[in-house]
Amino acid sequence: MTTRLEITPLPYQDDPLGYFALLRNRPGSVLLDSGRPAAPGGRYDIMSSDPLATLTVDEQGQVSGGVPGTSGHDPFTAQQRLLDSLSLETPDSHLPFLGGLIGYWGYDLGRCLEPVGGRSQPVVHLPASRVGLYDWAVVQDHEKGETWLVASAERRIQVMEWFEAAPAPAAPFRLLAPFQGELDHSGYARRFKAVQNYIRAGDCYQINLAQRFSAPFTGDLWAAYQRLRHATPTPFSAYMAWGNQAILSLSPERFLGCHDDGGIETRPIKGTRPRGRTLEEDRRLAQELAASLKDRAENVMIVDLLRNDLGRVCRPGSVRVPQLCGLESYANVHHLVSIVRGDLAPGRQALDLLAAAFPGGSITGAPKVRAMQIIDELEPSRRSVYCGSLGYVDVRGHMDTSIAIRTAVADAGRLHLWGGGGLVADSDVNAEYTETLDKIRHLMKALE
Repeated sequence: MTTRLEITPLPYQDDPLGYFALLRNRPGSVLLDSGRPAAPGGRYDIMSSDPLATLTVDEQGQVSGGVPGTSGHDPFTAQQRLLDSLSLETPDSHLPFLGGLIGYWGYDLGRCLEPVGGRSQPVVHLPASRVGLYDWAVVQDHEKGETWLVASAERRIQVMEWFEAAPAPAAPFRLLAPFQGELDHSGYARRFKAVQNYIRAGDCYQINLAQRFSAPFTGDLWAAYQRLRHATPTPFSAYMAWGNQAILSLSPERFLGCHDDGGIETRPIKGTRPRGRTLEEDRRLAQELAASLKDRAENVMIVDLLRNDLGRVCRPGSVRVPQLCGLESYANVHHLVSIVRGDLAPGRQALDLLAAAFPGGSITGAPKVRAMQIIDELEPSRRSVYCGSLGYVDVRGHMDTSIAIRTAVADAGRLHLWGGGGLVADSDVNAEYTETLDKIRHLMKALE
């Protein structure tokens, strides 16, 4: 049976948190947050709840949930079957999401795709992937200053009733102890040396080495997300929570975007400097990053890797790089950002693209599979959602996903943060160790 969607205007809000506060305690509530009005570059907010079905995947690739016909397949095929089960009559609209999948694909889902190994131990026990099938959404377009409810007539009545209720106030949040890292400087230095040995031996060109920080907490994770968002608004933020588990992501990095005409884009970030305390210092740090041969080399290696990944599912000759190592500035850091674009080959779909490029090369290294094996060997614990992707896949073929960096993961009363960076042959151990802290120090400070 086909459900007819209607698009109904709602009062515009320049901040999505007001609308989502009315939904956040509903089953399967999700917020894909552009960070507006403070974050540059973000355009759309997407939020929903009460999915028709939820599909999870464990680290062995076993699929659970979904709808009849989704089990017994590899993760991405199962997710495509779940998406195909949603029969919607969609109006002609510029809005990016008119129903489909919303959720996450954790970094450890890569173990289902490549021979990574199993030396590192799981500490965070979220599924490797969790996606819900949503037949409605509130979508905000900040460029046009509009808010829309996309829903069937029956769903619209439900949602408007939810919006008439008073929002549940966010209970206080606090850490019960400061964040503690699983590596001290000497532990990081030993792993740095091992990476350098692998590079000199020709095993790899670049390795993204990360470390995890954890702290016990009490209280409302929605309050924690609001603190983080205030500290570092970014255009690919997200909040998802299930019981005592949650993802609080403040990512600045797009992984893969796909339009219904088959055009695709990825925006790898490689190269980081902190923002300066004065205008002069800030300008100096930005110029230093833009002129850094080491940081540009990191970025170019990942661009080449992504061109290869995209080439597996793109029309031959369509992959191009319209921006190489462009300087972009955020609330707390400067980054070098490249743009790689292409066109999907006939017969390919958005989830084929995600499977071909997953996980993102900017957070593994090159060559990708060997880099993932070295990461598994050297990092003491698994990454869980960190360095995976969050986002949506729409029934018409639209997709937009982030790289889950600057991301906190809550599980069993503990909050986990990771900081990492790309190591190449001329990397300096002290600079790299400091960079892992620079990327998340502001998040820790906001939560502490």
